[in-house]
Amino acid sequence: MTVGLGPFLALAAVLFCIGLYGALSKKSAVMVLMSLELMTNAVNINLVALSRFRDPVGMTGQFFAAFVMVVAAAEIGLGLALVLALYRRTRTIELDRLDRLKG
Repeated sequence: MTVGLGPFLALAAVLFCIGLYGALSKKSAVMVLMSLELMTNAVNINLVALSRFRDPVGMTGQFFAAFVMVVAAAEIGLGLALVLALYRRTRTIELDRLDRLKG
């Protein structure tokens, strides 16, 4: 029995929705970064699944997924550096308490 494209797209949609909910509802900056990472992983699943079922010989989706992973790693590194800088300055990582960034 082979798995079709539908379950992969459904899994990616569920992961993306969970990540979007986490990014919009969490107060901790670290949890928002983790939610963003979950959303990029959902995009990677879509890229690889669509590449596999549209063009089984080519590896275009895998190359794009690898590029997205590199960008996500850089984003997480920069995001954690920003969270550490904000924590040193304000002694909190809750996004609701960061009102000093306003003009």
